[in-house]
Amino acid sequence: MATFAVILAAAGKSSRFQSKGAKILGSGPQKKPFMDLKGRAVWVRSAEIFSNREDVKQLIISVSPDDIEWFKQKFRPNLAFMDIEIVPGGEERADSVQNALARVKADIDYVAIHDAARPLITDKWVGELFAAAEKHHAVIPAVRVSSTLKRAGKDRQIQETVDRTDLWAAQTPQVFQRQILLDAYAKRGDFQPTDEAQLVEHIGQAVTIVEGSPLNQKITTAADFKMAEALVNALPKPKGIQALHPFADEEPRGIL
Repeated sequence: MATFAVILAAAGKSSRFQSKGAKILGSGPQKKPFMDLKGRAVWVRSAEIFSNREDVKQLIISVSPDDIEWFKQKFRPNLAFMDIEIVPGGEERADSVQNALARVKADIDYVAIHDAARPLITDKWVGELFAAAEKHHAVIPAVRVSSTLKRAGKDRQIQETVDRTDLWAAQTPQVFQRQILLDAYAKRGDFQPTDEAQLVEHIGQAVTIVEGSPLNQKITTAADFKMAEALVNALPKPKGIQALHPFADEEPRGIL
């Protein structure tokens, strides 16, 4: 059986997120991954799918250095039950992932990178991606762009209608053979990719799309959070989550 490490990216500044109508599980940084989504922090919902899989041998989360001590105290039970390693994030997403990648064990076959603020993931989708990664070595989930796309200037005046043929909207988790990802980061230089696939593409490695689900949304704005609240109960629950995580469906008690 192939082995996987999962890196959760949770070190962003959440500059576009306004937390009106949402709450943190206790006091803390007003950031997307730490918001209370129907009784569990967003990042916990993102992580628990992976922690429940036998093929995931390592789970790492990148957190802003300013938030690490609070994060450790606040989520101590979740971190312990899911056996998650914390690494300090960097200035940019790629810096955070690179810090985490340096901690991935040498005997791991594949590395998956997932947005901690993308909590509507299911075990079925992860299984499909992992299987595809074993076949193609570098894969991402994505959905076809169905809306009409407009390019506009800074004045918001439309400049052109963009042909949407063959356009896909990328999602996570993005999964790569460990050595491919190491090679891509070794050749990164000053390049700042918007996702790991772009970095891997940058070294000439083919990346294959696995058709994803429109439900696998990333929480970026308050409106996204409201949508996630509406959708979270519609997702199938993987077996064993409640047994593994006694605090899974309620706010942890006695924690700062």
